[in-house]
Amino acid sequence: MNQPQQSGSKAYLFSIVLVAVLGGLLFGYDTAVISGAEKGLQAFFMEAKDFDYTDHWHGFTSSSALIGCILGSALSGFLATNLGRKKSLVIAGLLFFVSALGSMEPEFLFFKHGEPLFTLLLTFNIYRIIGGIGVGLASAICPMYIGEIAPYKIRGMLVSWNQFAIIFGQLVVYFVNFFILGDHIQPMVEEMGKGIAAIHPDAQWTVTTGWRYMFGSEAIPAGLFALLICFVPETPRYLVSIGKDKEAFDVLAKINCSSEKAAIILPEIKESMTVKTEKLLTYGSMCLFIGIMLSVFQQAVGINAVLYYAPRTFGDMGMQDPMMITVIMGFINIMFTLVAIFTVEKWGRKPLLITGSLGMAIGAFGVAATFGHEGLEIITCISLMLYAACFMFSWGPICWVLIAEIFPKTIRSKAVAIAVAAQWISNFIVSSSFVPMFNMHLTEGDDFGHWFTYGLYGILCLLAALFVWRLVPETKRKTLEEMTALWRQRK
Repeated sequence: MNQPQQSGSKAYLFSIVLVAVLGGLLFGYDTAVISGAEKGLQAFFMEAKDFDYTDHWHGFTSSSALIGCILGSALSGFLATNLGRKKSLVIAGLLFFVSALGSMEPEFLFFKHGEPLFTLLLTFNIYRIIGGIGVGLASAICPMYIGEIAPYKIRGMLVSWNQFAIIFGQLVVYFVNFFILGDHIQPMVEEMGKGIAAIHPDAQWTVTTGWRYMFGSEAIPAGLFALLICFVPETPRYLVSIGKDKEAFDVLAKINCSSEKAAIILPEIKESMTVKTEKLLTYGSMCLFIGIMLSVFQQAVGINAVLYYAPRTFGDMGMQDPMMITVIMGFINIMFTLVAIFTVEKWGRKPLLITGSLGMAIGAFGVAATFGHEGLEIITCISLMLYAACFMFSWGPICWVLIAEIFPKTIRSKAVAIAVAAQWISNFIVSSSFVPMFNMHLTEGDDFGHWFTYGLYGILCLLAALFVWRLVPETKRKTLEEMTALWRQRK
């Protein structure tokens, strides 16, 4: 085969993966868009006359998309099996699109524009949950699609770029929120609930309009994703599962630049699909427990509360331009995610997790010790960025790598589904509890909630490091068969 054909096939492969990776970008975009919108949204609903919009309501509203994430991840296996990977991703894209427009204008058809009501709050949360279902589908099916479409020699590298796309999506939305906010400012906490007239003139636009544009901005990448995914092929594995061997062969030949390679790979796929499944606890409870706890600790350390509320936290620190600081943090997160991508096969999974956990603990304790102290704002800011950066080269990507590797093949689909569901449930608990916990006071005006929240996250980071050191096996350079043998010995 001549070189131009090979280059064309490689370009075809990477164009397919690039489209699929857009799903990861939307994952990051949807989960982080709340960071810029939540203060304006809070001030808007605090104007309601028919109910009291408390910190608990705001914590729920800021995290309601995660309920959809739980549902979407639970449905992902059923949809991927019965509709296929491609159609499931089209559905995810449409859900993202509907959620973006609905969150921007929840009054559409049923309510008067700009009038905060309890029923409008419920409607807004329904739209956010719809987007969360899209996130749940994308979080499970995008890596599955890439893993099944990519040649095995570069599969790990291509799948790892999905995690990069998630973090990049968060950076993109930080930029978009910063651009939308422009010369306007976020409302101050002490102004909220006193009426629009009491809010700083430059913040009134944020309360009435700004948060809407932030949510609505997602419609552009969501629509693009839903359109482009229609032009990519279905994965060979799914095509084989529904008896379309000829179509599977054609896709394999185009991706691998060779009909000869396709003729070798196709029988291997057909053989792998006959592997029997076993009961969930065939390899003992410890295998499942470790997988679940990896997911729980990834969220329990508090990272998504930090990412979702970054501008609020930087503002409460006394930083002059919290949205710009959030964008800088997004760049740092990108760089440290690349550290994980290029070192995970050299250093191993456990060293990265343990080092990251200890670094996060230092950052969290630094925030707890300095938050609210005049003259120490820079130390608080650096501590928070250290905390986030250490997560990005450890628990962010490595948790997903371990969940993909740690379970034996015969129980993997069920075990991964349970672990991912546990992850989203933990995410919801942590994110929805952040605002009321952060705002706790023992006496009027004290900073108890500030140091308690980050002190708790620091302790959980130390427990995560201990958990990895004592219980999690190293999977670097171990085949799936070796992992199966390991769990049989531990049983």
